[in-house]
Amino acid sequence: MCAGCKPCVTMPMSATPARAERFVIAVTPGDPAGVGPDLVVLQEMDASLDLVLIADPDVLHARAGLRGLARAFPLYEPGVSGLSVLPVPLGYACIPGHPDPRCADYVLSCLRRATTGCLSGEFDALVTGPIHKASINEAGFPFTGHTEFLADHSGVEQVVMMLVAGSLRVALVTTHLPLSEVPGAITGERLDVTLRILREALVRDFGIPRPRIVVLGLNPHAGEGGHLGMEERLIIEPACARARAAGFDIVGPIPADTAFVPAHLKGVDAVLAMYHDQGLPVLKAQGFGEAVNVTLGLPFIRTSVDHGTAFDRAGSGVLDTGSFMAAVALAKTLCKSRVVA
Repeated sequence: MCAGCKPCVTMPMSATPARAERFVIAVTPGDPAGVGPDLVVLQEMDASLDLVLIADPDVLHARAGLRGLARAFPLYEPGVSGLSVLPVPLGYACIPGHPDPRCADYVLSCLRRATTGCLSGEFDALVTGPIHKASINEAGFPFTGHTEFLADHSGVEQVVMMLVAGSLRVALVTTHLPLSEVPGAITGERLDVTLRILREALVRDFGIPRPRIVVLGLNPHAGEGGHLGMEERLIIEPACARARAAGFDIVGPIPADTAFVPAHLKGVDAVLAMYHDQGLPVLKAQGFGEAVNVTLGLPFIRTSVDHGTAFDRAGSGVLDTGSFMAAVALAKTLCKSRVVA
C-alpha cells in the first residue's frame, strides 16, 4: 500500500467528485495474452464517459490489427475527454493465446496505477479485464484475485464480492479459498461485516431503501437442525439475528439447493452465499456473458467482467463483449449514484 492511501480510505463513500455527470473511468485490460485487449479495442464508446486505458499501447495496437481494426489510442492527459491510454510498458513481445509469467509485473503495475488514481480522485471508477492468476503466482507474486489485491492496496480489511446479472445479485462471504478452508473462514464477525457492507451498497449504490437479503446456509439443508453441521446454529443464525435486531431485512439461513427457485427469489434484492461455487454457478448459468462483478466496501467503484482470459479467443475468433460493456455501464450507473448520495 502506498504511503498516501490511509487518508484516502477515510473519505466518505459518497465523496466521488462530480464532473457535470461526466465520469473518468480507468480500465485495466488484464492479462495481455488473453481477451482483455480484444474487449478494449472492440469497445463501443459511450460519448458521455472518459475511458482511460491503463495498458501498453503497443499491445492495444497489435490486438486491433489482428482484429482488422484501425483504432487510435491518444495518450492520457487529465481533463481530456474521450478514449485515451495511460502507458505502462509490458517489456516483452506478447503472443495472444499464450500465457506467460513475465506478464505478472505488468498486470500488477497496471492495477497499482489504477488503484492510486481511484484513491486520489483522479478516476471515478475502475473496470478490470480478466487476469490469469496462475501466471502471476508462477512469477513469484502471491495473488488470489483482483478482489483481495484491491482491498490490500486500498488499506481495507474486508470487502465483499458480488456478481450482478439483471435483477439477480449474489454476494459472497468467502471468495477465492480452497473448499477445505471455507468453514474456518466463516465467523460471526466476518458475517456481521459482510452483511453491513452488502446492505450499505444496496441502499447507496443500487437505490434500494430497505433491501431484502437472503442468507444461505453452509451445509446441505442448512445444517438440518445441526444433524448435517453446526455452522448454521452456532455462527450463521446468530449473525442473521443480530442483523435483524439492527433493522436489516434478512431471510435465512436457508438451504442453498432451493434458494434460487424463482418463487423464492420474488422480492429478494440479494442472495448472500457462503462460498464462491455455492452461488456463482447459478448466477452465471442465468446471465453468463452479461453479468458484472462488483467489489463492495472499497473506497472507490470497481466493476469487472464475469469471465476469464479465454486464451483460445485472444486475437481472433468470435468474442462476446457483453459482460465488458455491462461492467462499464454499471460503473457509470454507480458513479451517478455516488454523486446523488
